[in-house]
Amino acid sequence: MPSYPDHYKEVIEKGELDIAGSFEDAVIPEEFNGSNDWVVSGDKTASGEALLADDPHLGLATPSIWYQMHLEAEDVNVEGVIFAGVPGIILGHNEDIAWGVTNTGPDVQQLYMEERNDAAKDEFKFEDEWEEADHIEEPIEIKDEDTIDYEVLETRHGPIVSEFAEEAGEETALSLRWTALDPTTELQAILNINHATNWDEFEKGLEDFLAPAQNFVFADTDGNIAYKANGKIPIYEDGDDALLPLPGWEEKYEWDDFIPFDELPRVVNPDKGFIATANNKIEGDDYPYHISNVWAQPYRYERIYEVLDDKNELTAQDMKDLQMDATNLRAREFVPAFQEILDGADVGENEESALELLEDWGYEDDKDLPQPLIFETWMENISKMLYKDIPDDLDDLFEAEGQTTDELLRSGDDSKWVRDAGGMESLVQETLETTIEDLEKEYGEKVEDWKWGDYHQIQFKHPLSSASDILAKIVNKDDPLPVDGSAYTPMAARSAADGIVDHGASWRFVIDMEEPESGYHIVSPGQSGHLKSKWYNDQTEAWVTGDYHETNTQEFEGDVLDIIPED
Repeated sequence: MPSYPDHYKEVIEKGELDIAGSFEDAVIPEEFNGSNDWVVSGDKTASGEALLADDPHLGLATPSIWYQMHLEAEDVNVEGVIFAGVPGIILGHNEDIAWGVTNTGPDVQQLYMEERNDAAKDEFKFEDEWEEADHIEEPIEIKDEDTIDYEVLETRHGPIVSEFAEEAGEETALSLRWTALDPTTELQAILNINHATNWDEFEKGLEDFLAPAQNFVFADTDGNIAYKANGKIPIYEDGDDALLPLPGWEEKYEWDDFIPFDELPRVVNPDKGFIATANNKIEGDDYPYHISNVWAQPYRYERIYEVLDDKNELTAQDMKDLQMDATNLRAREFVPAFQEILDGADVGENEESALELLEDWGYEDDKDLPQPLIFETWMENISKMLYKDIPDDLDDLFEAEGQTTDELLRSGDDSKWVRDAGGMESLVQETLETTIEDLEKEYGEKVEDWKWGDYHQIQFKHPLSSASDILAKIVNKDDPLPVDGSAYTPMAARSAADGIVDHGASWRFVIDMEEPESGYHIVSPGQSGHLKSKWYNDQTEAWVTGDYHETNTQEFEGDVLDIIPED
């Protein structure tokens, strides 16, 4: 156990190290929803060549985070998507290879408690010695106003972040260690993989891709498929250490090293003929290193695996269909279990109607069906019932709530949480009644008339739309559109509390290596961030319907100067 200075002993004993409460007013981005990628060998495809599909899931807004680009020079011909200004293709293909990514989701951030020197506020203890923090000047320039002189203190672990906490006080000092704050070489990696022609060259290029850690899938024209979990992932002797703030004054809690590149998870040409990732757990019980304590729920991965394992003679169209697949395996697991629990129970007329509809459901989160609306609302009410005694500030830290809920339901009455909620039968029946009451108020008395798309809709909101309703009408050109999918389907479409989908596929990409020059894409909501451009939102409906556009690295219509305004 670590030893703590008197101040921290008092804080910890009183439960006053309120991380969530301290930062409740800070601007914190939404966590990612996830991503899908997979690659299929020629043994399972109609063309006899490999297929690759990738759809990274990020926050959905206008303009798109991605910019689609074709880059051709004397020694390179590569196409895909970039972040604006990056001089290379981040995700895409050239004439020999194709690649895609999902987020690995490792523990690469660590909060450290620092012991500050009362006599010198910029000194912090490490192994009984006071170390002076680095002073980094970060002036903040403001238009038509004086520049704000701002200084960042950095300890051996990273910047002091507790100054942003409401009630931290001078004695409480928290620093952040994060791999992304270290100097990294991703641009070099991108340039190298853009030039790669085979797996060996591609994997060599990945040595420079350090942050964020990604699950790369790969295909080439020689028929090879491969996977590599890549990036700087710290080695923890005990994975539980990553869950809590650690004492910054003891050397034994330092990051000593990172998982060696050659020992990161890797698969090349597996016998089953395909590789898929969807932010699911990638480390087996025999893997010698800790990667993460929190993984995405397995439903997207299991559905992708199910389809790829079941079919042969796969085509690019099959890959598109799978990216748009709205099958909800969470519902497939729990709906029959709930129906069995309530078999013979005394339920109301609309509750009975809802159960009958769910029994006939194919577990598709279809925008025109009532069943997804019933099920998702039901599961939300079950979570509320199970965790009703958890304070809101602690609930914000409950990163794995969905996974925990599922495990508690699988445990049934063996779980104390379920017993405290009245037992499994009472929990399921009471929350069904609440669900029907909630939906009747919002959508009317006729259960069969309810539609998932009446709640679950997509709108690529512009950041400026939050400034005023008038501005929102100008910059948000499209009204919300009903859309299939959910957070649990391969067609990932996670909605906020108001039902508006704010996370999902920021780019969809499919390629058949029989024609490595051609790719199929959807870049939502469009290529341009200019309000008056015809490419501002021309792919919004395509995102909903799965209408891909094709590109070709061997063809370019017109002169590049045609797209540049005369004035």
